[in-house]
Amino acid sequence: MSPRAGNAGPRTLAFVESPVQLLNVLEWAHTRAPGAELTLVVLSPVDPMTRGQLRRMAELARREGHEVRWEEARGGATASFRTVGSLTTPLRRADRVVMGDPFSRYVQLLLTITRARDLVVVDDGTATMEFVTQLARGERLVRWHRKGSRPGPRDLLFAPVSRSARRRLTPARGRAVEVFSAMPVEETPDGVTVTANAFAWTRSRFGPPRITKGADMVGTSLVETGVVDADRYLDAVRSLAKAHGAARYFAHRRESTEKLHRLAVETGLEIVRPDLPLELIARRGPIGRTVLSFPSTVVHTLPLALAGTDVRVAVCDIDPAWLTRSASPRASGFLSGVTGSARDAHRLSAVAGAG
Repeated sequence: MSPRAGNAGPRTLAFVESPVQLLNVLEWAHTRAPGAELTLVVLSPVDPMTRGQLRRMAELARREGHEVRWEEARGGATASFRTVGSLTTPLRRADRVVMGDPFSRYVQLLLTITRARDLVVVDDGTATMEFVTQLARGERLVRWHRKGSRPGPRDLLFAPVSRSARRRLTPARGRAVEVFSAMPVEETPDGVTVTANAFAWTRSRFGPPRITKGADMVGTSLVETGVVDADRYLDAVRSLAKAHGAARYFAHRRESTEKLHRLAVETGLEIVRPDLPLELIARRGPIGRTVLSFPSTVVHTLPLALAGTDVRVAVCDIDPAWLTRSASPRASGFLSGVTGSARDAHRLSAVAGAG
């Protein structure tokens, strides 16, 4: 890889908290701001798997010529104060701010400090679809799997900051807002520019992959977020693996060790803990001729990353009977929308899971 970023153009500050967000900042820079002076600020989480993937992605960003600033944003009781304090000056100097998660309280707090006239939101998975819809309707910013639940004390305490962030993310005179996304955007907020992410950087840097016989499965953290019952999920994975001859299971970085151990024992699948986002893993290969997935970001992104190959992405709907009692009332409809829009956009095939 040869560095592509230089010192031309406005000063851009990007905030990421996950490997996928960092990947999509690289995609945005490649497509929308080649040669931009980009500083990538990693607001590091505590989860070891996420940190490992972020460090690998940070190396890729440095090879592209971008500056990477690693912040231990959650390393102790005073970490947030130190982080915000150290970022105040760069925030006020930045002409453009790029963010991967507008629902993040950290990002919302930082938005109250910046004077940037250009704000860009890059994909943080399926949550981007909900963010755009909420912005268009003037609703408060709430993650889809929490919508319908009563605000807690911390939500009420943070409400003024969240309202301020929503105002900042609403286009106004002298302030432009862009959404750079691989997800379908049905309701575009007035004045927001929506740019399609076609994963051009990924395809230009990796692959094409070696394609193996059989199928691979993509894991999801819907059990960990309290949306899907663990036993129902395991039954569905077992049924799909048997029906399609799947041999490998690519774990989501948030899946618990206990659940993955149980999957390995009860299904015989090889559990793979990717060291990079799945879009890059699949593009590097080897990858199965069929990739099976439940409703998640990858049913939209993998067809783009694997464009021009013979890999088929198939999606399994979440049966409403699999949902937990604590799942948000929005869960079933939102997940159905994710799969339905992916089928429409990429002509994905449907597969049946266990009932």
